[in-house]
Amino acid sequence: MPSSPSSASSSALGALATLRLPAGAESVIDGIRDAGGQAYLVGGAVRDALLGRAIRDWDFATDLPPTRLAELFRRTHLVGAQFGTVLVSFDDETYQVTTFRRDGVYVDSRHPESVEFTDSIEEDLTRRDFTINALAYDPRARRLVDPSGGRDDLQARRLRAVGDPETRFREDGLRLLRAVRLASQLEFEIDLATLRALVLCAPGISRISPERVREELTKLLELPRPSSGLLLLLETGLLRRVLPELDGCYGVTQNPHHAYDVFFHSLAAVDRSPADRPVVRLAALYHDIGKPVSRVVSEETATFYGHQFDGERLADALMRRLRYPTDERTRVAHLVRHHMFHYMPEWTDGAVRRFLRQIGPENLSDLVGMRAADTLGNGLRRRLAPEVEELQRRCARVLEQENALSVRDLAVGGADLMRELDLAPGPIIGRLLHHLLELVLEEPELNTRDALLGEARKALPGTST
Repeated sequence: MPSSPSSASSSALGALATLRLPAGAESVIDGIRDAGGQAYLVGGAVRDALLGRAIRDWDFATDLPPTRLAELFRRTHLVGAQFGTVLVSFDDETYQVTTFRRDGVYVDSRHPESVEFTDSIEEDLTRRDFTINALAYDPRARRLVDPSGGRDDLQARRLRAVGDPETRFREDGLRLLRAVRLASQLEFEIDLATLRALVLCAPGISRISPERVREELTKLLELPRPSSGLLLLLETGLLRRVLPELDGCYGVTQNPHHAYDVFFHSLAAVDRSPADRPVVRLAALYHDIGKPVSRVVSEETATFYGHQFDGERLADALMRRLRYPTDERTRVAHLVRHHMFHYMPEWTDGAVRRFLRQIGPENLSDLVGMRAADTLGNGLRRRLAPEVEELQRRCARVLEQENALSVRDLAVGGADLMRELDLAPGPIIGRLLHHLLELVLEEPELNTRDALLGEARKALPGTST
C-alpha cells in the first residue's frame, strides 16, 4: 500500500534524511518558499537518492505558476511554459522546475491536449510514468510523498506503471523505450501487468519521432551492459520496430568458430565495447547486420562473404533513419566496412602504410577497439589476437615517421604538376597524384619535389620508360 505522505519516519526515508543538495538547488528551494510556494524534489532525483545512487538531475515541482517563477529568479528560461516547465540557472548548474498540473487527453502520443495547473503534489504525481518516478520529497519538512507505492517498488526492485499501464504507454509512446532502459539501468524486473501492456502497446513506438527514439537508445547504449535492454527490446517486439536490421540477426546461425548466433554475438560485442566511446559501441552493435542478407549455407558451414559491405550500407541507412549526426554516422559506417581486416606478420612496411591510408590513421584506435569487442564477443575467445597488437605497433612506427599517407601529404600538388609539366586541368592530374602516392607508400624516400616530378614525367601517356 502507498505510504501516507506525512507518515514517513527518518529511518524509512533512508538516504533522503541526510541528503545534501547543491548550493543552486538550495537557492531554488529558498526562492520558492520565500515566495510562499511549495518546493519538492521530484522524480529520478528522489528515486536515485533512495537507491543510494548518484543524482544526475535535480528536478523540482511547485505550486507557483511559470510566470511567477520567472519573476523570482534572475536567470530563467521558459522551455515549456504551457506545460509548466521553467529552467532556473545558478552558476554553471541548471534546474528544471515544473508547476503541479493535471493533464488532459493525449492526442499525439507525446503532449496532452490541455494542461491545468493545480496546488496538489499528489495529483501531479499521479500523471507520471512509473511509480519509482512518482515520488516527491520536501527537504525542509523531510516529507516524502508517495501516492503510488513507489518506495515499495524500489525495495522490491520492480518497475511498475502508475495507474493503468496501457494508458501510460498510449499517452507517450517513448515510455515504452524508457521502461526498457530503466529496467536495464536499475536491474529491475518489470511488473507483469506493465510488461503485458508494453507488448500490447509496442506498435505505438512508430508514432514517436526518430530523434526521441535515438536519444533513448543512446541512453541505453551508455549502460555498462546494454545487452539486457536490447534483449528486452527483442522480447517485447520493440526491436523490430526501432532496429529491424538488428532484429533480423536473431536466429541467424554462424560457423563453428562462433558460440552464438549473429544477434547474441552482436549483444556480446556491444557489452565488451567501451561505454565511453559511443562510435565504437555503435559499430560493435551494427558490425554484423549485413550477415543475414549475405549468408550462404553449404553442407559444411555458413559463409558471409562481403557482409561488411552490406553492413556498411545498412548501418548508414539505419543511422540516417534515426537522424544521427552526419559525422557519427559516417564514422560508424566506415568502421563496419573495415572491421574484417586481416593482418599478417608478412606484411611489408608499404602494406602497413596502405592499410593506414585505407582506414584513415584517425580511425585506427576505434577500429582496434571494435575488433577487440568483436573478438571477445565471439564466445570462444579470451583475448585479442597478438597479431593485432603487432599491427598497432607497426602503425605507430609509421605514424611517428610522418610518412605520406594521402595525396595531401605529397611534396607536390596538382598546381605543381600543371605548371612544371605544362598540363591542363583534368582527370590526368588526379591519376598522376594517385600514382605518385602509390610509389611513395612503397618507397617513402621518393617524397621529394624533384623525385616526384621525375616520376610524374615518366608516367605521362606516351612517355617512354
